Amino acid sequence: MTTQARPDVGIIGGTGFYALLAESEQITVDTPFGPPSGPVTVGEVGGRTVAFLARHGADHRFPPHTINYRANIWALRAAGVRQVLAPCAVGSLLPELGPGSLVVPDQIVDRTSGRHRTYYDSGAVHVSFADPYCPVGRETVLKTAREYGSPVTDGGTTVVIDGPRFSSRAESRWYARQGWSLVNMTGQPEATLARELALCYTSIALVTDLDAGLAPGDEVQQQNVFQVFAENVERLRALLLRVVDALPRTPACRCGATLEGIDLPFEPA
Repeated sequence: MTTQARPDVGIIGGTGFYALLAESEQITVDTPFGPPSGPVTVGEVGGRTVAFLARHGADHRFPPHTINYRANIWALRAAGVRQVLAPCAVGSLLPELGPGSLVVPDQIVDRTSGRHRTYYDSGAVHVSFADPYCPVGRETVLKTAREYGSPVTDGGTTVVIDGPRFSSRAESRWYARQGWSLVNMTGQPEATLARELALCYTSIALVTDLDAGLAPGDEVQQQNVFQVFAENVERLRALLLRVVDALPRTPACRCGATLEGIDLPFEPA
């Protein structure tokens, strides 16, 4: 990294976020877990240095179940990031949360399988995950959205599935009966890994569709999901840039103290 200071804020972007920062430079970060989805892009937002990583890589080459989540989170921390904003596309399990809705979830349920979910494959390292998202990050997003007149829903549970297929009607109805609000394919193990590296992690969910079981005839189609995201990406991008500026330089949360008192098998980057 030659022209930019070390970033303390990172954004992991999905569909539609491959060009987030202007006047930026790309850096390659090696990790013990293999290569991340792509280079880390570093630029400035309002005088603050920010790192961006495309979750799915260039041209959306990595589907959700093949993303190297461990490398992605490690690369951001190694670059200097301590607060992560994670915009994502989600399906809605609630009729009142229609396409275009913004949600800042406060809980998560992991229904994935076969993914590398932890950095700690040896030793007794058990991190607290009762509240998976950073309280300071969540409050900053909610306050910023309201200040700029962007409707946003406070709270909700995201259930994360493997994909890449969408849910069956029976699955969708089951998720809704559990009281869950949103369905997504990338939120785990991303959130867990961020906590394991003592990072603040905040999800910002954009609803792209009503999931298949909500009403007769509902059926999720990829082209419709991508279209809704494209129609709302500038609104979400504008919110993200404002949130970056509003995030405290020193968050008053416990995320950074997650690993205190735990004997680690290695020192995080």
